[in-house]
Amino acid sequence: MTIKSSWFFYALVTTIFWGVWGAIIEIPEKNGFPATMGYIAWAITMIPCAFVALRLIRWKLDTSLSAIVLGSIVGLAGAGGQLLLFQALREGPAYIIFPIVSLYPVLTIVLSMAILKENATTKQYIGIVTALIAIFLLSYSDGETTSMVGYAWLLLSTCVFVLWGLQAFVMKFSNERMKAESIFFYMMTAAVALSPVAFAMTDPATPINYGFSGGGMALLIHFLNSIGALTLVYALRYGKAIIVVPMTGLSPVITIILSLLIYAVWPQTTLLVGIAFAVVAIYLISE
Repeated sequence: MTIKSSWFFYALVTTIFWGVWGAIIEIPEKNGFPATMGYIAWAITMIPCAFVALRLIRWKLDTSLSAIVLGSIVGLAGAGGQLLLFQALREGPAYIIFPIVSLYPVLTIVLSMAILKENATTKQYIGIVTALIAIFLLSYSDGETTSMVGYAWLLLSTCVFVLWGLQAFVMKFSNERMKAESIFFYMMTAAVALSPVAFAMTDPATPINYGFSGGGMALLIHFLNSIGALTLVYALRYGKAIIVVPMTGLSPVITIILSLLIYAVWPQTTLLVGIAFAVVAIYLISE
């Protein structure tokens, strides 16, 4: 199988890049560059990636109404979900929010099987279930009881779950009707368009480190996120959403391993079990 048509190659790149990104993204945040500003840095890094993608298709961007609508839905669902997640984490416990959000592949799988009629081998179905279990375990962490006001955080978390699950499905649906590069271009446009919202969410009283250790490092690190997003679009062009999405959802395995090497933090038993499930899942769905 050639690299061009290998969904596994692109999905693996996404998984690795997102895993590395997850392990080091806290560095600029700890250096005084808040996550909301990190969103703007990510949106900026999407721009050169989008233009590289357009260069590959000789600037032949799909400009039909359906292409613009589908591409915008993909972009707004992903970027909008990220902004809602920021707010959810301000109001609720991360140890509950992340497991809820992490299971968004379930929605993608259901929609893809029901609407796109996707299917897999028995071995891959077992791998999909194993991957979902792994994703939940990798996102779960013991947390202390925190003071919470109302259940707005739960509603926000559910919205993120729906938006990200819908995004992956529409990304696959769109790949059958327009160029993957055009999809990414509209994803970039949506991310940039929502940047003022991220800026408005930033606490004005908090000093922001725009130097290399803050904003500069955030730009470099978020390139990993943007490249991973581009290869995800390609993975969904050549592969089935019910297989690709659960696999890329296993990126926390890379994050945990790197965190162990960089920060010497030994993972909890739950995470170790999750890693074991993830290894089995990747073997099963890579058929």
